[in-house]
This record gives sequence, C-alpha cells and structure tokens, in this order.
Amino acid sequence: MKKSLIIAGKYIQDVEFIYPYYRLKEAGFEVVSASEDGKETFGVNGVKIPVDASFDNIKTAEFQILIIPGGARAMEYIRQNKHVLQIIGEFDAAGKTIGCICHGTQLLISAKVVNGRNISGYYSIKDDIENAGATYVDAPFVVDKNIITSPHYKYMGEWMGEIMKHVAK
Repeated sequence: MKKSLIIAGKYIQDVEFIYPYYRLKEAGFEVVSASEDGKETFGVNGVKIPVDASFDNIKTAEFQILIIPGGARAMEYIRQNKHVLQIIGEFDAAGKTIGCICHGTQLLISAKVVNGRNISGYYSIKDDIENAGATYVDAPFVVDKNIITSPHYKYMGEWMGEIMKHVAK
C-alpha cells in the first residue's frame, strides 16, 4: 500500500492538514500523521488533529509522500525538533515528494533543503526563504525537483493536484 506522512502539532493550520489528509486517503494512500509527542492535538482553529506516531518512530523508507502544513505558531515549535528535520532531510535526499504550504516552509529552511531552489511560502517569510539561499516565488504552487510548495491555503486545490501528478510519475 502507498503511504504518506503528514506533519502535525499543536496550532497547525487545520485546513492545511485536513485537505491533504482526505485527498491522500481518497487517492488510496495510507495516511500517517506524526507529532513530537505522538498524541492527538488541536489546530489553530480548534479542529482535533489525529496523530498516529511520534517523529522519533518514523521510518522514512516506508513513505512515498511527506506533507508539511503551515501554522506560524506551530512551526516555531516544530522546527526545533531534530527528528522532524532529519525526516525532511531523508525525504529530500531520497528524492521523495515533499509537499509544503504556507509557514511549513520554515521546516524546509531549518532542515537546510532550500538552498539553490525555487521555493514558495507565506509572504511574511519571503526574507527567511531568500536568506536560506532559495529564490522566493509567489505562485499557487512551485515545483523544484521533489519539493512542491505553495504560499497559502487558497491554492490548496492546485497545490495538491500538482502533488498528485508528481507522485503518479
């Protein structure tokens, strides 16, 4: 069975978690969500976010896709976790699909996988993206090798559509 991993955590952007979660399930993926403590939590808008595993129990070889939702408050905490940064680095090194939206790009920056790439993210982190060595692109989605980024949840359909095309290749 195809497997996908979604990053979770307290104050994650609910919409940016829920839409990919069900879109991947609809496409026949087993969807696993992971957080620092492995316990369910709540998104920034109060939606209960299911969590299946902790970051330190994830084996990247089992997954084809990594989804990184946003949520400014969530990312400030999650990006400090060395296990999640290792997961991102392993996905990138293996050339596996990474879908990242909004403030989730902060995790890509902390994992040091953006240098020399075209990357999108929420407009307020444009300087962070550029300071990390990437070229900021403001578009509904941006594809650079295996990383597909988007600046805002208003582009969720286009972004997830491109992720699904990328995985089908």
